[in-house]
Amino acid sequence: MKPSLLTAAIAALAALPTFAALKPGDPAPAFEAQASKAGQAFGYSLQAELKKGPVVVYFYPSAFTNGCNLQAHSFAVAQEKFTAAGASIVGVSLDSIARLNDFSADPESCAGKIAVASDAEGRIARAYDLAVREAAPGRKDTRGAEIDHGFAERTTFIVGTDGRIAATVGGLAPAANVEQALAAVQTLARGAPRP
Repeated sequence: MKPSLLTAAIAALAALPTFAALKPGDPAPAFEAQASKAGQAFGYSLQAELKKGPVVVYFYPSAFTNGCNLQAHSFAVAQEKFTAAGASIVGVSLDSIARLNDFSADPESCAGKIAVASDAEGRIARAYDLAVREAAPGRKDTRGAEIDHGFAERTTFIVGTDGRIAATVGGLAPAANVEQALAAVQTLARGAPRP
């Protein structure tokens, strides 16, 4: 390879986002948080949900932003397929519980079908080895409201009932993220070996 091509290849790789999230087989950090479903706040516990079956824990940057609205809606539309595979879903972001009450009930987003948890300090995201960055001043959401919180990188974890990461899905567009998460849950339900 010519030196200029090698330099260009290295530069291209360096420009790619880092993906240091927890990997399959790693223990999933347990967490409790304020969450909302269908506009109603409640206390969410990952440990309690794992007693019922696998849990899809999906981190997203912010409620009421284009990609996150699409991802939440895609999870809501596919919710019955996740349930059929024995899994529940919880979204996690740095949004306040007040924003999540609106987001969880919004028919264009969660549509009252999936729970979303508030990680206002970013502790849960960091426990899952996800990058958390500050919001740019003046950034607005799709409703025109200012976004006054940080952002976690978009990554989805399928947590098995053993409390370990069964699959990690990251670096994909929102709808593809949901499709891959569903495929991983269905594979887990069939008892097939994980990649």
